Amino acid sequence: MSPSTPTRPTSIAELKRVAQPPEVRSRANAEHWTASLYLRDISPYLTWVFLKTSITANGVTGFMILAGWATAFSLLIPGVAGPALALVLGQLQMLIDCCDGEVARWRGTSSPAGVFLDKVGHYTTEALIPIMLGIRAAGFPFEVPADYRWTTLGLGLALVIVLNKALNDMVHVARANAGLTKLEDKRGGVTVPSGRLLARARSAARYVPFHRLYHSVELTIIVFAVSLAGIAFGQVHVDRILLTVLVPLSLLALVGHFVAIMASKRVRS
Repeated sequence: MSPSTPTRPTSIAELKRVAQPPEVRSRANAEHWTASLYLRDISPYLTWVFLKTSITANGVTGFMILAGWATAFSLLIPGVAGPALALVLGQLQMLIDCCDGEVARWRGTSSPAGVFLDKVGHYTTEALIPIMLGIRAAGFPFEVPADYRWTTLGLGLALVIVLNKALNDMVHVARANAGLTKLEDKRGGVTVPSGRLLARARSAARYVPFHRLYHSVELTIIVFAVSLAGIAFGQVHVDRILLTVLVPLSLLALVGHFVAIMASKRVRS
């Protein structure tokens, strides 16, 4: 926040002007589709509330982390209730995720610590959700060792999801170590594979975006939808089918992501 900017905004319009600049709203990867669709329209009102308190931007990120963890552990609630609660909390996490950056931009307190905490929130949440799904598929409370198959699949899915997320951060680390400039968060450009076949495959993936299933928002939506089918076919049964389908698809997404990075200009000097 500049010296001429008041401690608190005088209007929502002023808050949006400072906390939601065009370069934030136009981000291709950092801005989730739910933010573009509706969360950025709601977040200034919650940010307004945060700015009336002494809580820091990092403190708001702490709330985001807790919301993410609550999202994952909600899946341990039997029946449809757990996934329904996870669906709501997953949206709440993304809403607060919008607010921490808005608080930081208004107060001028953006920092590497805030970015680090944001990463911690998303990595841990997106790892915990499949772990809890594995426990749920095992029929929590489960029997050991008979149900280790499902908990192991959940852990395996969590590992693949974390590795897939880490690939993007590895690109930034590799470029920084090589003395290259930071990648701009926009579509096209260096992110497009050089090969014509891979470029076409990447373009086709937009119509069947299974590689996006593993974000906390999409995953909670899928688990909730499957839980509705579980009313008729049994919750444990449909959860096991879901987990069995997600694991091989996640491996395909991981390999595809790696190949796309290596075939693009992102890791070329």
